[in-house]
Amino acid sequence: MSVVRPLLALTLSFAAACASTPRERPLTPAEVVNRDGGIAPYVQADVDFMTGMIGHHAQAIVMARMAPTHEASPAVRGLAARIAVAQQDEIAFMQRWLRVRGKPVPAGVADPHAHHSAGHEAHAAMPGMLSAAQLDSLDRARGPEFDRLFLRYMIQHHEGALTMVEALLAADGAARDEDVYKFAADVNVDQITEIDRMLVMLAALSRDGPRP
Repeated sequence: MSVVRPLLALTLSFAAACASTPRERPLTPAEVVNRDGGIAPYVQADVDFMTGMIGHHAQAIVMARMAPTHEASPAVRGLAARIAVAQQDEIAFMQRWLRVRGKPVPAGVADPHAHHSAGHEAHAAMPGMLSAAQLDSLDRARGPEFDRLFLRYMIQHHEGALTMVEALLAADGAARDEDVYKFAADVNVDQITEIDRMLVMLAALSRDGPRP
């Protein structure tokens, strides 16, 4: 199954080709304000993308934090830990971006049972987001069944993030802010890479036994 969308890959190919160094740390609010004498132009689609992606990432972190307590395999625990750390850092970056521009700043994830809060309904319509029933089924699973559901649901979740990047790039005037464009490019590359890895893990789980 191919998850690379041709148009999106073409749009982001230049950014990916130029990425010869590790991802730079997010700019501080002062650095954003002072760079080039002010804040780069942005449109509502940029704000909506950053706001929505915070909620999207937050659900992925909730899922990832289940792994150590749900008898996940070492491979799935390792993947989940990396997802949680990376997406928490990205949430902090998106919060700073919104704060500098005087926009409402959604909270990150602190409560491991945050998927049961009222905020879940507000984000449920975003692409790839798990339903309350799916989250509950993941929470009830243990061991090999948790591994299987985690991989399937996280693939679904990551594919939703790719759809959100596509929508951003298709919006009139969006992603002209260099920080927004670079972030969207990073999300695209990271999610595709992790989807490919999870597909391999899921195939191995089905072929070789109860563990990937």
